[in-house]
Amino acid sequence: MTDNLVDDLRLAHMLADSADSITMDRFRAGDLSITIKDDSTAVSDADTAVEEAIRRTLAKARPRDGFQGEETGETGWGPRRWIIDPIDGTANYVRGVPVWATLIALVIKDQPVVSVVSSPALFRRWWAHAGGGAFTGKTLLTGKPIEVSSTQWVSQSFLSYSSLGGWVDSGRGRQFGDLLRSAQRTRAFGDFWSYMMVAEGTVDIACEPELALHDMAALVPIVSEAGGKFTSLDGDPGPVGPGALATNGRLHEQVIDMLSVDHDDDREDSLIIPRHAV
Repeated sequence: MTDNLVDDLRLAHMLADSADSITMDRFRAGDLSITIKDDSTAVSDADTAVEEAIRRTLAKARPRDGFQGEETGETGWGPRRWIIDPIDGTANYVRGVPVWATLIALVIKDQPVVSVVSSPALFRRWWAHAGGGAFTGKTLLTGKPIEVSSTQWVSQSFLSYSSLGGWVDSGRGRQFGDLLRSAQRTRAFGDFWSYMMVAEGTVDIACEPELALHDMAALVPIVSEAGGKFTSLDGDPGPVGPGALATNGRLHEQVIDMLSVDHDDDREDSLIIPRHAV
């Protein structure tokens, strides 16, 4: 099993190399084509080109595997499925902000077991496979192992998030505001980067109220293999939702308790932002 996953990990790196070539060629291009989807999010010609290129390669290299992409949907069936987010952070990409990445995950029997997160504009890549540890670097041969922090209490923690409005919409605005006020330091690094920082131990907590499977699948093996924990906001393991919570593991139950919708009181469900979060 492990040997097979190493082969899959090598393939995932090859897919990431191809994606990086496409995304960097189109990044900040004057003729970048951008359209708005029905959910009001942007998609660029780079998004679709990456997803199509990965789909073609997998059709040849892993013809029996299923495929699920953000832009082109799902094809094939069976226990093995590749889940792709061609550009996580498209809103950044189309504005010329370098915080975006291609997310590549292999899921076997609904468990993410191989992943690569590649952010060429940041000159960073992270990867993992089940039982093999988590790494960052440019290539498989030069990767360095990463691990989560040893922070014990939320009051000592560094928290990263993506946006604030979604927390109020999710009905957890007050709870998230309490979490922000409780953490020692907060910053909105956002998207994949928050979770990779948890895996590296530079951030202790990352959470978001709403994410799709393609946003989360590639994050799970990296956080988990680095010694952390990745669940829904309710504590269910893996990329199942609602939302996502990644921590160093030591803080996990504390954060789940703080974000619980059962922790209700008479205050209005609003989000009061602490000074250090701005």
